[in-house]
Amino acid sequence: DTSLAEVNSFSPSMPMSPSSMINQYKFEDEPELRDLFITVDDPESHITAIETFITYRVVTKTSRGEFDSSEYEVRRRYQDFLWLKSKLEEAHPTLIIPPLPEKFIMKGMVERFSDEFIETRRKALHKFLNRIADHPTLTFNEDFKIFLTAQAWELSSHKKQGPGLLSRMGQTVRAVASSVRGGVKNRPEMFTEMNDYMETFSQKINVLDKIAHRIYKEEREYFNEMKEYGPIHTLWSASEEDIADSLKGVASCIDKCCKATEKLMAGLSENLLPILHEYVLYSEILMGVLKRRDQIQSELDSRVDALVNKKTEKDLFSEEIGKLEDKVECANNALKADWDRWKQNMQCDMRSTFTNVAENNLRYYEECLATWESFLTSQTVDLHVEEDSEDRP
Repeated sequence: DTSLAEVNSFSPSMPMSPSSMINQYKFEDEPELRDLFITVDDPESHITAIETFITYRVVTKTSRGEFDSSEYEVRRRYQDFLWLKSKLEEAHPTLIIPPLPEKFIMKGMVERFSDEFIETRRKALHKFLNRIADHPTLTFNEDFKIFLTAQAWELSSHKKQGPGLLSRMGQTVRAVASSVRGGVKNRPEMFTEMNDYMETFSQKINVLDKIAHRIYKEEREYFNEMKEYGPIHTLWSASEEDIADSLKGVASCIDKCCKATEKLMAGLSENLLPILHEYVLYSEILMGVLKRRDQIQSELDSRVDALVNKKTEKDLFSEEIGKLEDKVECANNALKADWDRWKQNMQCDMRSTFTNVAENNLRYYEECLATWESFLTSQTVDLHVEEDSEDRP
């Protein structure tokens, strides 16, 4: 298997294109082990008297024996994805559940229910399900299987079987009580280092996200100005007969650079912005996972303190403490395994994303430079021809 050190080194043998790196890292060694393929596509609008919403087709193909069929097709709305995420968090509190796109988007970016917004969300939902499918534990979750296979009425019926109000209130009260108690006394050093890492990572990824959005905004403003700038030279050429060809040439160059800029913007919006924002959401998820681990640890610590101070019922307390110690150990092991896996995926994603951006920028500037160089060369040739004709007797 490709080690993290190998992924982080720029060795001559390592393919440098993002797609090549991803293929080598994820699928080259064990492609036959993948037995669950999910596609999210075909968004469809639904308008009722109460609300307007979008559903997406979820197609699943699998060779797993626990599935009754090898292929399923269902339609799901965003709320169904939210339900799945909450069930995964409930069943696996110290595993890193992939993020979902937010329900609401930032004002001024794209309009809700526009084609751009729907397509962006579809891609995010597709990635969400496939990240779960590729996870060694989450992929076998029963609620995940029901999400992929149940018809709408079956899923609705299953949702109603969730925890009752009192159970949810109890979970909320325990979470609040845990946060009030303060820091964990016996937190292992490893998880303190994880917490410090995530605080730094969160700051940096948020800064990168803001910078990327600012770059995209500036590119869009530049693109809009060029769209107006080119036609001006075309109109100008109509009133300047002597330099009409040169002005038309400038207009043509601006038009080509305008198209190249539009392509560059598409690369930013499709590749850079979604990945950075996904890891902004991941940083929030990981901080939540670490807090849930601390909550389990805190529950054990409080029981140990109670046992020390209590003279009676020691056997009962000892049994409860034994169960809590097993729970903490399971939580720690789950998070440690998921942490290493997440860091490897994150570093691979970051490398492929920024390599892709660098390659797109190089192509963009080379294309624009070649456009203007070609134009200037043609103008120089024309100027020499005119000078030669003037020198002749």
